[in-house]
Amino acid sequence: MLASTPLLVKTTVIAIGGNSLITDARHMSVPDQYAAVAKTAHQIADLLERRHRIVITHGNGPQVGFILRRSEYSRGILHEVPLDSIVADTQGALGYQIQQALGNEFRRRGLKQSVATVITQTLVDQDDPAFERPSKPIGEFYARDQAEERMRVERWTMVEDAGRGWRRVVASPQPRRIIESEVIRHLVKDGYVVVAAGGGGIPVVSEGGALRGVAAVIDKDLAASVLAHEIGADLLVISTAVERVCLNFGRPDQRPIDAMTVTEARRYIAEGHFHAGSMLPKVEACIRFIEHGGKEALITCPEALSGIFEGGAGTRITA
Repeated sequence: MLASTPLLVKTTVIAIGGNSLITDARHMSVPDQYAAVAKTAHQIADLLERRHRIVITHGNGPQVGFILRRSEYSRGILHEVPLDSIVADTQGALGYQIQQALGNEFRRRGLKQSVATVITQTLVDQDDPAFERPSKPIGEFYARDQAEERMRVERWTMVEDAGRGWRRVVASPQPRRIIESEVIRHLVKDGYVVVAAGGGGIPVVSEGGALRGVAAVIDKDLAASVLAHEIGADLLVISTAVERVCLNFGRPDQRPIDAMTVTEARRYIAEGHFHAGSMLPKVEACIRFIEHGGKEALITCPEALSGIFEGGAGTRITA
């Protein structure tokens, strides 16, 4: 059924982080994940009541890890699942949870929107340098002899984490294009709330015009930036564990930032304020969106999502 919501005024891409799906190590079951998603769905429904088009992307790191571990435990009994198929599996499972939670929230409020999840592929370059230098750890830890067997038999790239064992690492190439962006754009235009590009999208390369999945992990925030640009979004929102970006994070002189320009953001990056494994890719995603014509980007926490258009939430990044 088509959603009947004319006169929508903004298109917003919201990238929800791991804390919107798994709140802590004690709440990792599927029901726990759904409960966390339901809280975020409440915030997103507030935005729809303000008549905004919404596209949602999400992380999938822990869920990919769970499937890899199941595959490892069933080694010799069942076939192993390739990484690109695992990303597709998690897009479907998490999309289902988000879709159901939003639908339930909409019905409670009497909203007429419908939700669609799009299994999404993200194009990467075959010659991306990341394929020569795999760096993204996935899956569980192995003893040295197990790691050597995996490297010999499976041809995995593995690195040692002092004190914890050996772990597989895969490439994290740059997202170049969202294959299904036109489908997503049309769904949004027709008034659907769309869940897409989960986990950064399924990584694919083009060979003579044909697409082929590859063993890689794409940063979800960078992919969200590409998606936001390709569908002509007005606003990119990256949801994370903190309400605002901070300078000198974790130090006594920590200072939250209400707003910054792209030039200021680049200066803060050069000064080393943002760490590669946490805030840096989020700020870089916002910069790329603005530099490709986006109006503004925002980094904030899930609890503040409903207030992003009132001007008091998060860190705003503009040209």
